[in-house]
Amino acid sequence: MELETKARVIGRIMTIRVVTIEMDDSLEVVRDIFKKVQFHHLLVVDNEKLVGIISDRDMLKAVSPFVGTLSETTRDRATLNKRAHQIMTHHPVTVRSSCSLQDAAELMLAQGVSCLPVTTIDGVVLGIITWKDVLRAILDSQGISVGS
Repeated sequence: MELETKARVIGRIMTIRVVTIEMDDSLEVVRDIFKKVQFHHLLVVDNEKLVGIISDRDMLKAVSPFVGTLSETTRDRATLNKRAHQIMTHHPVTVRSSCSLQDAAELMLAQGVSCLPVTTIDGVVLGIITWKDVLRAILDSQGISVGS
């Protein structure tokens, strides 16, 4: 399996339809996107170049848990006015599309991240790969089919 995993490159299995946000987008925008989609990471771009990443966990930590409840106060609601750049992970770990599946998996484990944005050398976003994509590709390389 190791040779097959080394030979598979991220560019073949990455998700190319990614949702990006701008640095000054509010957490209300971020929250609304996460409510509508089935993924857990948003890429933050500035002039089309990756500058950060926000996970759904980052957003949940930054927004008051009382927003939308009967206990909501003006102060709770104000947490939605924070901006993406205030909570994003700056300088996220990235890979190129030519990165091998094995190297991407090792990088995720070493860095303790659950996804890797795929960028050009200039930082332009090409796609994203998650730990689920890596697992699915490894199982697929062994002839084991799993649902999406």
